Amino acid sequence: MLLLVLLFCGLTLAQDSLEATDTEQTEKASVGYPVVGDILRELGAMREKVGALENRLKDSEQLIEELRSREKSAVMFSAAMDGGGDHGPFNTNKILIYNTVLANVGAAYNKFTGIFTAPLTGVYYITYFYHAGGGNPANLSLIKNYEMVALTSDHGSSHDGADNGGNAVLINLRQGDQVFVRMQANSHVYASGRMTSFSGFLLSRGWEEHST
Repeated sequence: MLLLVLLFCGLTLAQDSLEATDTEQTEKASVGYPVVGDILRELGAMREKVGALENRLKDSEQLIEELRSREKSAVMFSAAMDGGGDHGPFNTNKILIYNTVLANVGAAYNKFTGIFTAPLTGVYYITYFYHAGGGNPANLSLIKNYEMVALTSDHGSSHDGADNGGNAVLINLRQGDQVFVRMQANSHVYASGRMTSFSGFLLSRGWEEHST
């Protein structure tokens, strides 16, 4: 009887040992070889990450193109007269030539002629200033294609040691339009020390003309 009990206990222990071994092997297999559902979930997560990266890449490419477009459309210039002291008076009108270029993005200002030629159609901000002695008049006109756009003026006076003046406008320009500063006959400015200047920049590309 005792022998039968011992034999039964031995068989039970052997069965438990085999079941434990099978469980361990199953767990190892589960860890080493994920089920298909887990693989699909991982693939889905990877697709989402790749999609997010693709969207970010597209946004970056679009931003780069916008920056390149802005760079191509940037137009600005600033120049001053530097050297020569008193400039004028002359008995005829003179285009002022600002020989010292401080900035010329877009290369639209010509320092040899004093003329700015609009490279793009749009709205521009143009400004000019002068310094002059007070004994002679100073009359400067901003000209667009030989038509006056703005004027700054000061009469001569023996009681006035020096004058400063200027003007500024927002102006519609088409590609190829020319803008310059014209000094009227019998006027003068001071051409040294960069006190007399001419500047402008493209504010907005294109514009709509409305008939009235």
